[in-house]
Amino acid sequence: MISQAALQSLYALAFGFCFAGLLCSGYQVFAERPASFRLLNETRLRALSAVPFLVFAAPFIIIRNTVRGRQFEDRNVVFVTIATIIAGFWSLFAGTAAIEALRFAAGLN
Repeated sequence: MISQAALQSLYALAFGFCFAGLLCSGYQVFAERPASFRLLNETRLRALSAVPFLVFAAPFIIIRNTVRGRQFEDRNVVFVTIATIIAGFWSLFAGTAAIEALRFAAGLN
């Protein structure tokens, strides 16, 4: 049987990836280009305003870039594995923060 903490972590991981995908898809609809870390190369004010977006959108961007790198640049499987683990942990932390923020906003804390 799976423990309560493990189940909550699994939900946070899934929520983090879903939220990241939602943010990136919404960005692509409105900006008509995919979200990327190049947003940090804009002017100082735009780069600063992109940081909160990238904090939550990063897992999707990392996985998308990793899959594309594996397909088109024939990247090493070890690199793909490490990038996937990093994106997974990032998604877990971002998902946990987003869930806690939603719980706080709903008055459940």
